[in-house]
Parts: sequence; C-alpha cells; structure tokens
Amino acid sequence: MSAAAPFARPRVGWYGDDLTGATDTLATWAERGHRALLFLRPPNSAQLAAAGPLDAVGIAGATRSMPPDAAATELDAAGRAFAALRVDVLHYKCCSTFDSAPDVGSIGAAVAVLRKHVTNPLVPIIGGQPNLGRYCLYGHLFAAAGAGGDVHRIDRHPTMSRHPVTPMGESDLRRHLAAQGLKRVALIDYRAYAEGDADTRLDANLAAAPHAVLFDVAQESDLAVIGRLLTDRLAAGPMLAVGPSSVARALAAIWDEPANSAPPASPPRAGGPVLALVGSLSPVTRAQVAAASGYRILAIDPAKLLADGGELRRLCQAAVAGLAQGHVMLVTDAAQGAEMARVARATGALLSAVLAEADVSRIVVAGGDTSSHAIAALDAWGLSYRAPMVPGAPLCRLHSDDPHLDGRDIILKGGQMGPVSFFADVIAT
Repeated sequence: MSAAAPFARPRVGWYGDDLTGATDTLATWAERGHRALLFLRPPNSAQLAAAGPLDAVGIAGATRSMPPDAAATELDAAGRAFAALRVDVLHYKCCSTFDSAPDVGSIGAAVAVLRKHVTNPLVPIIGGQPNLGRYCLYGHLFAAAGAGGDVHRIDRHPTMSRHPVTPMGESDLRRHLAAQGLKRVALIDYRAYAEGDADTRLDANLAAAPHAVLFDVAQESDLAVIGRLLTDRLAAGPMLAVGPSSVARALAAIWDEPANSAPPASPPRAGGPVLALVGSLSPVTRAQVAAASGYRILAIDPAKLLADGGELRRLCQAAVAGLAQGHVMLVTDAAQGAEMARVARATGALLSAVLAEADVSRIVVAGGDTSSHAIAALDAWGLSYRAPMVPGAPLCRLHSDDPHLDGRDIILKGGQMGPVSFFADVIAT
C-alpha cells in the first residue's frame, strides 16, 4: 500500500481483535459524522479508492483467538498498512472485558508488535466503556452481566470468569497485562479527572518510561478528559492506543466533527427472511435464543459437523428450505474448548454455503470468534455502518465484489450484547 495513494489521509486506524467489537468502533465513528469503513483484511489500493475519502479506517481481525506467533504475523501487516496511511492514532481494539491470556489473544504480544509502527512514547490503555457497562476503578475491571445486568468484578463475572478459552482470573488489569509481557503499566486513576491534575500525573508516569499507561474510566465524562490528554500528546508522533471502542469515544469527544461529514447511511433492506448463526455459549445469548420467536431453529452438533462430511450439506439444505418459508436460526451446541476454532471455521463454511443458495435480507452472527471465522468464509471485503441496533452491535452493510452478497444487511453480536428480545427485535426493526 502506498502512502501516496489518491485518497484523503485518515486520522485514525483501528484493528479489531475480533469482528463484533470492530463493528462497534465503526459505529462509534460513523454516528459522530466521521467517514469510516471497516475492511475485512488490509485493503488494497482499489478497495481504498472504492471506499472514497475516509476519516477512520478499520481492519477486522481474529487475534483474540490466536497464539502470539500467528497474531504477530497478522498484526505486523496491519501495522505496516496503517503506517503507510500515516494515521495519527493506531488503535488496537481489544474486547471491553480484556479477556486474553499469554498463549492466546495476548494483548501484551499485540502491543509489542504494533508499537514498532509508531513513534509516540505514550501507549495509553483505556480500561472501561460505560455505555456497555464496563468500568475500571483503581485499575480493576468491572463488567455488567448483559444489558442492564448486575455489575461484577471481572474475575467474579458469571460469564467472563468461566470463558471457555480465556477465563478472567484477575481483575487488576496491570497484573493481568504483566502476565502478557507488559511488566510496567502505570495508572491514572479516575480521581485525577475531577481533581484536575491528570496532566501532571501523566507526565510523572511517562518520566519513568512505562510500557503503557492504564486510564481508569468510571463514567462517560471521563472519556472526554482522556481524549484531551491523548490529543495534546499527538505532537510527539503517531500513537498506539489500546482498549475497546472507548478509545474512539474518547477521541471523538475532543476532535471536531469533520468539515465534510459522513454521507447519510443507506437504509436497511426491506422484507425478506433473516438468517441467524449463533455460536456464542454466553448465558446472555442463550437466553436470547430461548426467547426468540418467529425463527425455525436448526441445532448444529459440533462433533457431527466436524466428523461427518455430509452434515454440512444436510444442514445447508434444511436452512435453505426453511428460508423459503421464513426466518432461520442455526444454533451451535456446546463444544470442547480445543475444538472451538475448528467449529467456528466449519460454521463459517456452512453460512457461506447457505448464502450461496438462498436470498436473505439480513444476516445475524452471534459470537465473537464465530463472527470472525464466519465472515472470513464469505467473499466480502468490507463493512460500513447502516443504522443502530443495540449498543455494541450495529446494523451494517456488507461490501463485496459478488453482487449476490454486496449490500446485504449484517449484524455481528458479541455474546454479552443485547437485550433478551434481541432476535425478535432483529426481525421487527
């Protein structure tokens, strides 16, 4: 990718460690009038030209489910792409629950690779996202259990403490990230924002040359203070920032709306059946499935799907037949942790097979890893924002060179996102 490519220089680039979270960042920028597009892999010049001038460029990835060596290869390519675009901020968009481990989804390993592509000594880590029920106090992470649910310390959270791949056993993000190689993480706790000495505390922390600086987030107004602190320090060069979409919310709270505001989002496609693929085992998502009405539900047996070469075809035929009559939901049963990546890839192949034979108006994928692998199986290259749906899971437009896929509505939902009525709302909206 050439830095001299004929399109406007974006101010920010974000890499999503899974696809569902990356769409939340897309919505954050688009809803604030910034021209934004999420590419499904580092874009080529033709795709950038087709997208037109952009203020924010995203690359969707799957490093949340990758070992460090595999993630390093992908992240280095993304870092080079963003450096060629000369972005001011390179945002490594991690999950708002920070679920990760030294051997899979390592945030520390991601920082080690991406910081080679920036020059700014400050590596901020934004520790909460209040609009999603995520809070960081004195460095400890707390998260709500579902939309409007009780807030738990992350190591006592009913879902995240039992995550099948990266269970959270430590609430202090400094300790959590130290195990991933970020041994020296300084802290700006939330009291500094109200007391007005955040600048002084940040300068003092930077004098000790930490690997990163963690910023508490107790309420939405904290993000505007953080956004100013980061913006004031961009004079030192391009910056790597780490965290959920609160990084974008912090910067957008300070940055002026662009002079050429984003064009109005295209309207959702009207009519036609909805195809939902559910891979998340989260109790929140499973309650949403139990409450869903209006769908023909087809159960996916992961062991059978992986072992029986004809099972994918059988499920595809059943789904296509069901879509001829109405809405269809494919629901994955529980799988052993070691098989989850294979199951996600297999369900992605199933989704691709169904879409090749059926015409649907809207696609819904529930589950972070499932979304990443499912969309990777499609012949598509990007997503743009279309309309709000629920916090953390917007309605998007699929971009593809295949006219059968291009322009379809798609919603990618993390396991913890949305009300219990989510799947019924998808049909009604």
